[in-house]
Amino acid sequence: MLNTIDETAVNTIRFLAVDAVEKAGSGHPGLPMGGAAIGYTLWSRFLKHSPDNPNWPDRDRFVLSAGHGSMLLYALLHLSGYELSLDEIKNFRQWGSRTPGHPEFKHTPGVETTTGPLGQGFANAVGMAVAEKRLSAEFNRPGYPLVDHHTYIYAGDGCMMEGITSEAASLAGHLQLGKLICLYDDNQITIDGSTDLTFTEDVGGRFEAYGWQVLKVHEGNRIELLTEAIAEAKQEADRPSLIMIRTEIGYGSPGKQGTAGVHGAPLGSEETVKTKQNLGWPLEPAFHVPPEVYSHFVKYKESLNARKEEWDALYSDYRSEYPELAEKWEAWFSGEVPDKLADDHRLWDFGDQLLATRAASGQVMQVLAEYLPNMFGGSADLGGSVGTFLEGRGDFQAANPTGSNIYFGVREHAMAAVLSGIFLHGGLRPFGSTFLVFFDYMKPAVRLAALMGLSVVFIYSHDSFAVGEDGPTHQPVEQLSNLRSIPNMHVLRPADGAETAAAWLHILKRRCGPSALILSRQKLPQLTGTGKKALRGGYIISREKGEKSDLILVASGSELNLALQAQKELQDKGYAVRVVSMVSRELFLAQDEDYREEVLPAAVERRLIVEAALPMGWESFTGPKGAVFGIDDFGASAPGSVVMEKRGMSAANLVDRAEQLLTKK
Repeated sequence: MLNTIDETAVNTIRFLAVDAVEKAGSGHPGLPMGGAAIGYTLWSRFLKHSPDNPNWPDRDRFVLSAGHGSMLLYALLHLSGYELSLDEIKNFRQWGSRTPGHPEFKHTPGVETTTGPLGQGFANAVGMAVAEKRLSAEFNRPGYPLVDHHTYIYAGDGCMMEGITSEAASLAGHLQLGKLICLYDDNQITIDGSTDLTFTEDVGGRFEAYGWQVLKVHEGNRIELLTEAIAEAKQEADRPSLIMIRTEIGYGSPGKQGTAGVHGAPLGSEETVKTKQNLGWPLEPAFHVPPEVYSHFVKYKESLNARKEEWDALYSDYRSEYPELAEKWEAWFSGEVPDKLADDHRLWDFGDQLLATRAASGQVMQVLAEYLPNMFGGSADLGGSVGTFLEGRGDFQAANPTGSNIYFGVREHAMAAVLSGIFLHGGLRPFGSTFLVFFDYMKPAVRLAALMGLSVVFIYSHDSFAVGEDGPTHQPVEQLSNLRSIPNMHVLRPADGAETAAAWLHILKRRCGPSALILSRQKLPQLTGTGKKALRGGYIISREKGEKSDLILVASGSELNLALQAQKELQDKGYAVRVVSMVSRELFLAQDEDYREEVLPAAVERRLIVEAALPMGWESFTGPKGAVFGIDDFGASAPGSVVMEKRGMSAANLVDRAEQLLTKK
């Protein structure tokens, strides 16, 4: 049973949520009311963290995958002493507050990741646990457990229904992530009603099949039972743990407890009064926090500060005994890129070979990994096709946690979210790869990476219908436009080896958001004039003859060579034509206005933009008399060169279209 202070603390969490949702006029009170004892037990008895140092590397991670229950997290952060005042709780869901409707990374101190789309947080947490396993293997030494923490997930029924959870849970079981613990709030209610409507599977049996330990708590308000279960889960070293906790959504509400009506709407003033009376809580004031609860949490904070100080002392001794490892530790967590990397000739020297940019990227990555040994990632069962395997760096497996190559399996969606979790943890540079057409499977997680500003690298090969024989199911058309439509995403589509190297340099130095590297399957020639100029996103690769241009050709990727061929033919006909390589629209638009005008002068009104993809999004680059030559249909199954020709992607067709522009009044 609860003792008095525990019961008071749990009810404080409940009613901070109830009052915040009531004042906001929207929100989700049901989860915090039903799960308050779960959150309190974890945070008061197990969670290793530092409210005064939210970024302490060896803290336990807590991920509220059921992000709609955000007031549970905000109440815990406030009571634990994070920089989140009661006024911010009162300002829940309002403009400018630090308590948005769903938790947002970087927005609220102590929030580990942005959650809301169900299952995303679960997969992020798997990534965090992967990072913990990799870093502990790299840095821990006898007597120096520098990296020794757990990752806790709070998930609900909706999270368990999402496919991304299944993908991520399967991977976690395979990797034997013993320091991953999921607290499953099994209240058997979703927005539409009872889970009996749609969700009658044996969740525990499913997770056991994934290789998880499964524990059950039949009364979610029993702190002693929750304590026993979490303690048992922490003892399991070789399996992640799922703790199935039976709760009642909206606990304490006489009229709404256990119903879908309390999931996503305020209780209402009358029901709020009844609920407070039912649980013996003062009716006034709203947002009441008993002084003894604050004092209770201050004691926890003092204990937590002591653990942080112990770790600081441990690290100080570690620096003295293992100075080279400490130097590596600081380099890995700094995110800095060595200046000398950009001058390594191996990044720029591709000779005269015909080479797919996927192969060029693979060569570049081997060099990058020498300078940045914390590069860590893999592919969704396409390692041999996308060229991202880091030679000599080993496979990351349960029995070999020092490996740097992850086999994600055919799990694109989970891969993207796991990569974000790895980055959020800190210390590693995550990348993941697949075919561009399969970006569609990854979109929700990629969008969240952009929203959070995570420097995750998404590598997409087989970039157009030049893929060829595999046919339209594997030939991307609209994916480039889709990627470019995501705010804070940089999309880079290089045309040869040197541009690929430049793209990678920009990606590695970018600290405020993800990047998508778009690579060809087909072999491409090495072009004259490419190189570090590509670091500006767009640049003049071949100038017109004379002082004025009649036309500017703008191209990216494999079509850049077509533009250069067309330029030669047009100039032989007497036209003055400039060719601009647009490796990254986003990066080019970030340059100063003078540079953009130098590359694309407004006085040159005739511009022809060519890209073997949906033309959407290029309109702002065309000028008043320009045009975009793209593709608004799917590809076909045939050799890549044949499909390109049949779809009009040829130098001859480009010349014809250019002449139409040049002769048009």
